[in-house]
Amino acid sequence: MSLLDSRLWTEKIYVDGWVAGSGGVYAVREPATDGELGVLGMATPDDVRKAAARASDAQAGWAKMPYDERAAILRKAANLFTEHAGEISDWIVREAGSTPPKAGFETHMAEGLSNAAAALTLHPYGELIRSSQDRMSLTRRLPVGVVGVIAPFNVPLVLAIRYVAPALALGNSVLLKPDPRTAVSGGVTLARVFEEAGLPPGVLSVLPGGVDVGEAIIADPAVGTVVFTGSTRAGRAVARLAAEHLKRVHLELGGNSAFVVLDDGDLEKAVSAGSFGSFFHQGQVCMSASRHLVHSSIASEYTELMVEHADRLTVGNPATDPVALGPVIDSRQRDRIHGLVTSSVDAGAKLATGGTYERLFYKPTVLADVPTTAPAYVEEIFGPVAPITTFDTLEEAARLASNTSYGLSLSIVTRDVMKGMALAERIPSGVVHINDQTISDEPTVPFGGVKDSGAGSHLGGFGANLEAFTELQWVTMQTEIPPYPF
Repeated sequence: MSLLDSRLWTEKIYVDGWVAGSGGVYAVREPATDGELGVLGMATPDDVRKAAARASDAQAGWAKMPYDERAAILRKAANLFTEHAGEISDWIVREAGSTPPKAGFETHMAEGLSNAAAALTLHPYGELIRSSQDRMSLTRRLPVGVVGVIAPFNVPLVLAIRYVAPALALGNSVLLKPDPRTAVSGGVTLARVFEEAGLPPGVLSVLPGGVDVGEAIIADPAVGTVVFTGSTRAGRAVARLAAEHLKRVHLELGGNSAFVVLDDGDLEKAVSAGSFGSFFHQGQVCMSASRHLVHSSIASEYTELMVEHADRLTVGNPATDPVALGPVIDSRQRDRIHGLVTSSVDAGAKLATGGTYERLFYKPTVLADVPTTAPAYVEEIFGPVAPITTFDTLEEAARLASNTSYGLSLSIVTRDVMKGMALAERIPSGVVHINDQTISDEPTVPFGGVKDSGAGSHLGGFGANLEAFTELQWVTMQTEIPPYPF
């Protein structure tokens, strides 16, 4: 039987094993063909309550398990991601509309993130503190308890395992709500991998569902910390509800990242990197290069080369054809992308190429001379669109790049890297890449944005994950009870 054999999970959710969901069933569809890929169970808030209660019970035993045994399960999970990479990648291609290289990146990252989490179990979890009193004073980090993870559709495996693995490594149980559109890639896959790796029952639940399921996870008294990845609009709603219940929440939100090309940059390489930054996975990445800010002296040539690159990129079904771009996730997203393109042209932008689609296949699009008031400049596009705006001075480049409510990723292309660093210091951003495109990730790095992109890099890397998924406790010890005047 294969890892993702549908006989195990058809019409099911994962709560202490594969069980029927209270919300009935729904079809998982392939965006490239609209064909049915499988049928999953749909969770409800009642399922969340049951899963949270079971997770709370299971967490105590999981946290008491010796750290090396937890590490061994995470390493086994890492090996399973590699062993079954072909099968998992096929699901990512068909369910998320990803190209095979992007799907391969996800399985490779899942292995790396699981191994990094295994190493996290070895990390010191406390320290001795100096005290003026005759006692031992120390801090220690304890598991939060139950962690809620609400994951998106665009990079479904990575944006689930990135938080599930370290939360488990530090002794927590996890309630995972994958996006229903990619619940096999980003939910069933994790359940099956950890099931095979020997994770005790009840420690991980997978609950595909709607907004009500996400709200139930946030509100449940057993859940101590919530991680949400998604749009800024939804993130605000998550933050409000978490605050109402005094929950710690970590938000990975949208972006409108600038790709800044100075006049001394390598033009050919800049266009190649900029094309990748805008068109990779149909632009459905929070770190996508959403605004190309190009020095006016090279803007015309840059635009011509960008059009050449865009026109060479093939669009089609990545499961059957060797294409560069697959479909966007659904018609709602396609219509939003097209609306941003057409309204930006109405606002004065020049449609240099693209701006058309067939079904869910949107052609790579280049917009030139984009006004800073145009929707494609102001808003996160989340589609294969490269808006180009020009600048004349470094001061203007800094002002334009900063002129957004977001602050996730920033790229600067220049032969003078110190000039690039000086410019980056003037632009609020959680991530900065000098002489690279805006989309980059590694298992060991802290990740996050500022302003409307999130509350900073509070996740990823050893230190950030310790902060995210543990509680800090102060402890004192002394031989005798000291005298008191009462």
